[in-house]
Amino acid sequence: MEGSAFVLYNSNMRSARSNTAIQVYNLFGESSDLPDVVHCETIASRAVLHDWKLAVHRHARLHQVLLIERGGGEATLDGRVHPLRPMHVVNVPVGDVHGFRFLPGTQGWVVTIAAEILDETLLAPEGLRGVLSRCAIVRGTRQMRATMKQIFAEFAGRDFGRAHVLRALSANLIGLVARELAGEGGGDGAADSELFRRFEALLEQHHLERWSVSRYAAQLSITPTHLNRVTRAATGDTASHLILNRLIREARRNLVYTNLPVSTIAYALGFDDPAYFSRVYAAATGLPPRAFRARLHGGEE
Repeated sequence: MEGSAFVLYNSNMRSARSNTAIQVYNLFGESSDLPDVVHCETIASRAVLHDWKLAVHRHARLHQVLLIERGGGEATLDGRVHPLRPMHVVNVPVGDVHGFRFLPGTQGWVVTIAAEILDETLLAPEGLRGVLSRCAIVRGTRQMRATMKQIFAEFAGRDFGRAHVLRALSANLIGLVARELAGEGGGDGAADSELFRRFEALLEQHHLERWSVSRYAAQLSITPTHLNRVTRAATGDTASHLILNRLIREARRNLVYTNLPVSTIAYALGFDDPAYFSRVYAAATGLPPRAFRARLHGGEE
């Protein structure tokens, strides 16, 4: 749901039901205020510009939470249409295809969190990531609504400690959403869920060592095929893609938050050839690392 002020990447991904390309929007914050912890906007501020209809799209590295205050409409989540009513909360994980058709005048809030921020917040042993990876609509609570309002108020200000407070409030919000998802069947205590949590923990420990899928599987005492089955059940994605995404998120964090040369970042991430790292990064995000960093800063490196 990002606008023209944001970093935008196009994708060749196509819908399985049509030949229409699904747009991929990828933002790390407003270009005039980078880096930021979250992005906040009302539903109306975006929807009214598009006749209250937002075509199906996905966010390559963003997680969104929407809360309907008044009005409603329909949400298309991974090809299925769901009704939207007041106090419905929509959880949209990274990469999930979604679209909206709102009733004119619908009021509500949208909080967008970069995957890099989630990496710092979601601790693997707690099991929230697997729950939050499900695109779903849950019942909103007064706590969620109050937290949303706090996030919006803090986002609009520039008080001391703003980033810290936004991180804490965002962690609170996604924790509340995960609790509702788990209560509706999003949390699974089966062996595969425990395996996924262990895989997450290993990935956090060893992603800079460039472990292969086979090595992660061996560490978990399962086959690579079983590991892929576990990751697909938890997130809809393959183990190899999750490994790559974790590395790309680390690269993005370095590109945004440090002034390290691209070559230094490449070596730190375990790449022997910075040129190869640039090709991998470009294939994953749509922009080479130098171009990505230049766009963030509104000019050339």
